[in-house]
Amino acid sequence: MIKLQDIWQAKENLAGVIHHTNLDLSFTFSQLSENKVFLKTENLQKTGSFKIRGAYNKIACLDSKAKEKGVIAASAGNHAQGVAFGASKAGIVSTIVMPEGAPLSKVIATRGYGANVILHGSGYDDSYKRALEIQKETGAAFVHAFDDMEVIAGQGTIGLEILDDLPDVDAILAPIGGGGLISGIAAAVKCLKPSVKIFGVEAEGAACVLSSRQKGKLDTLTSAQTIADGIAVKCPGTVTFDLIQKYVDDVITVSDEEIASTILLLLERSKLVAEGAGATALAALVYRKKLLQNKKVAVVISGGNIDVNFMSRIIEKGLVKTGRNVKLTTIMLDKPGNLQHFLSIIAENKANVISINHDRLDPDVALDKAHVDVVLETQSADHVSQLVTNLKIQGYEVKITK
Repeated sequence: MIKLQDIWQAKENLAGVIHHTNLDLSFTFSQLSENKVFLKTENLQKTGSFKIRGAYNKIACLDSKAKEKGVIAASAGNHAQGVAFGASKAGIVSTIVMPEGAPLSKVIATRGYGANVILHGSGYDDSYKRALEIQKETGAAFVHAFDDMEVIAGQGTIGLEILDDLPDVDAILAPIGGGGLISGIAAAVKCLKPSVKIFGVEAEGAACVLSSRQKGKLDTLTSAQTIADGIAVKCPGTVTFDLIQKYVDDVITVSDEEIASTILLLLERSKLVAEGAGATALAALVYRKKLLQNKKVAVVISGGNIDVNFMSRIIEKGLVKTGRNVKLTTIMLDKPGNLQHFLSIIAENKANVISINHDRLDPDVALDKAHVDVVLETQSADHVSQLVTNLKIQGYEVKITK
């Protein structure tokens, strides 16, 4: 088991290398969850996630002989960047094996920090196996993404910072992939303040720790499918699982839809960019209303390295879901002024036209009629409902379509 002294030593090793990230009170999420919610903004950490803590601490603990052969790691992205940055900081070479489907932004950033990036496999587990093969060939020091005492100790420094900034914290929520983050935080906090409740949160499609806890032993999932690619792990670590069993009070899951909605909420209400894994813990607090009430809660926003194209999709879907973007379809008489009248009703209802398609050649429509699709910017689901009602009153049979 990890010792508190190991985590204190990690804090010394990281001095001057990482940021002591803010623990910001969020009025929005406090109100939504009926708690006093503080966001631990590791998405604003160097390299964009907490992973630099464990990666750099591991590298700092290597002896000079080990450093000569460099380091190797496997990662879906954030650990890759942490190892690459840490290795460059220490003046040693690094090789990172990443899944072929890793977000392009993370691959580019990892190379930018000086690492030799090898793309291999469909997920973390495939990359991990390949990294072990290369490690045997080269003798480089392996920096595990989570199942390593020095790495766990580095992540545990987050727990020390939370207690420094909020000594009377009642509960801490953090995401779980392989378990390095939650086990480090839990070990630090439970040693210093055992009364604090520690909750780990997994994506429903990659709930390897929950499954392992239910079976009382390590369990390997057949697949790990989730938008939270940073925690898409099929099996927790042996070291991390033991620590989770000892220190973590409960493990819960959230859906991809809940994660995506929380990403959008963070962006719009808190002006914070979070990746899937980074929003997972907060999603549990927002969507599991009975989890905690009237408590001081610290939530770890673990990373912000999200692909811009994927963020765009989340925003677009989120706008549709909340009634701020809608596509309407109707069939109208193809006569001069009819389309103008239709659009005037939309304008009177204070909806804004984003795009419109007027098709008079649709083979399924009568010769004297036209098929019209219009995409609108609206205010809410109630606004959309009222607009549709008013259009129908004026004789337009309107349908909401995808």
